[in-house]
Amino acid sequence: MIKVEHLTKYYGDFLAVDDLSFEIDEGHVYGFLGPNGAGKSTTMNIMTGCLSATSGHVSIGGFDIFEEADKAKRLIDYLPEQPPLYMNETPTEYLRFVGEAKGLRGEELNAQIESVIRQVRIEGVKDRRISALSKGYKQRVGIAQALLGNPKVIILDEPTVGLDPLQIIEIRDLIRQLGQDHTVILSSHILSEVQAICEKILIIAHGRLVAFDAPDQLERSLLGTNEISFTTDAPAERVRAILAGLKHVFDINVSQPENGLVHTKMQTNAKDIYDTSRKVFFAFASREIPLLELNLKKASLEDIFIELTESTPDAGQTEDEQAAGESEANDQ
Repeated sequence: MIKVEHLTKYYGDFLAVDDLSFEIDEGHVYGFLGPNGAGKSTTMNIMTGCLSATSGHVSIGGFDIFEEADKAKRLIDYLPEQPPLYMNETPTEYLRFVGEAKGLRGEELNAQIESVIRQVRIEGVKDRRISALSKGYKQRVGIAQALLGNPKVIILDEPTVGLDPLQIIEIRDLIRQLGQDHTVILSSHILSEVQAICEKILIIAHGRLVAFDAPDQLERSLLGTNEISFTTDAPAERVRAILAGLKHVFDINVSQPENGLVHTKMQTNAKDIYDTSRKVFFAFASREIPLLELNLKKASLEDIFIELTESTPDAGQTEDEQAAGESEANDQ
């Protein structure tokens, strides 16, 4: 559905996107991650035709975003972090304006407005002024306008920022539903959100693609060690002796007895931490030594993100990039 080939973007002497290439298939929810200044927003603006590229190609459904902009843009829509809403209008009035701007007319326009209103569940507020709506409902109106014209691809930039916990859950559920009929690209700084919603994750740093896979595959291929800890009443020497016979455990730290209890932490690089914890449990159970507490600490998507992007550009470059991007976008 989307093919990005050797995409490069300079702002003056600053390289924001560096020979970036990837492909996105139809009908999935993708997470798009990157630290501030990584080139994430620049890439999204180029993909939607809002920014030019220094070099490279982007095609949407086989249409080049630069050479066949009209055809490509009909297949993709973009909701920025701040939805472009007209506060003095009602959702129905606003959606009619946006639909007409997209070339919809007559019965087709009316049918699509009714459809997106149902889809994002704003029937109860469709005739209220947008200025009077909660942020959650405003976000839904923004998503509704992105759905008009039935684009194949929808890009959502930080769609849950500023929402309360209930609104976040509702928007996440809505994004999952959208992924059944559209290709959704979700940009977010909330890593748990990306992990919960997205089927595949792209991570960029310094304008380059550093990872692209399903969340569980990223965990298996990129994560280092996980941690297992437990508490027992066996002597420390006995604990060390039992653990010495187990594979894939190292950096074993056995504390001095405290109130008759021994606390142990260890690292494991086994692909399946549950299998290792099972072996630890049975190693002690077979010797009739009880484990009074057993805890697992799995490395998370946050650990992956930090490992891949720890050398982040400074905030000054980020501001320069954003200012240059906004200026160029306004000139087009």
